[in-house]
Amino acid sequence: MPQTLAPYAVTEHNSRGRQFPEKPHRYRADFERDRDRIIHCAAFRRLEGKTQVFTTGLNDQYRTRMTHSIEVAQIGRTIARVLNLNESLTEAICLAHDLGHSPFGHAGEAVLNELTADVGGFEHNRQSLRIVDFLEHPYPAFAGLNLMYETRMALAKHQSPYDNPEGSAEAICLEGRIADVADRIAYNCHDLEDGLRSRLLNEEQLKGITLYEEACRTVGAERIDDIVIRRTRISKAILDYLAIDAIETSRQLLEKHQIQSLEDVYDCPVRLIDLSAEVEAKLRELERFLYTNLYYHPKIAGQAAAIRGWLTRLFEKYSARPELMPHYYQHMIAAEGLKRIVCDYVSGMTDRYAMTMQE
Repeated sequence: MPQTLAPYAVTEHNSRGRQFPEKPHRYRADFERDRDRIIHCAAFRRLEGKTQVFTTGLNDQYRTRMTHSIEVAQIGRTIARVLNLNESLTEAICLAHDLGHSPFGHAGEAVLNELTADVGGFEHNRQSLRIVDFLEHPYPAFAGLNLMYETRMALAKHQSPYDNPEGSAEAICLEGRIADVADRIAYNCHDLEDGLRSRLLNEEQLKGITLYEEACRTVGAERIDDIVIRRTRISKAILDYLAIDAIETSRQLLEKHQIQSLEDVYDCPVRLIDLSAEVEAKLRELERFLYTNLYYHPKIAGQAAAIRGWLTRLFEKYSARPELMPHYYQHMIAAEGLKRIVCDYVSGMTDRYAMTMQE
């Protein structure tokens, strides 16, 4: 039986639509088409080879940007379905939210931002929108994927403790806010799991971290001898706890602020998809722990200097010899500027390809 959406969900009828009108598809709704266009685009395929925390190729068990995006989509779909919001729109936003990430994660983003400071810098949310609006070009009539307005705006305004993009004050639909929360839940849980797998973190360090200790009690961690199973069950228990809190808190917020329509969503000055204050405090405690002990672990942070050298050399190489870039990029230099196009090309590379192109 088809799901009945809440009156404040985004639908084809209240959407602002596409920039270039298209005929309806016989079997797929507009936001399903957005999701499918994202899955089939080249930038999405390249996420498999881009760093989440650990450089790709070190261990096939670690998350990549692609597996992270799939996990975000799974969490987002669950929240959207329970709240009777547009599941296909939510999935599309979640799958596309990291399309603009550079190789080598946030360290790579920082380098590209410095190298392009005089032409507007580099920020991966803005780059995600540039990819779907301009750089992908599967259609002869226009550049980009011609995604629905709500999908595009959610990508441009995606937020987390590590993402706070500037730009227009346009309001974001609830489905976009779900993607924000789902992203935060996903990376904290799987970065913790991968950190333990890598042995850069250990269970002794996590004593005193509230979410971790509560999850240990939930799964009976002391009775699980297999370390792989134990850390996986703990991570999943934290994920489930956070997702349930997001659902229940968001329900209360929607009721408290008497949200009855999409216009009410856009007019409301507070965030309507959120965690409770109690759980927010617990999650921030875990985030501070991961920031200090994983993301800035000497073995991770120590790669920053090498990454800076790799990307700087690549940027200088293609800036000096743009003819080495594919013709598709060369043809855009006159209109977009050399630095911006070199940034587009380098930021789109996978970790492995960026390393291969050093010579």
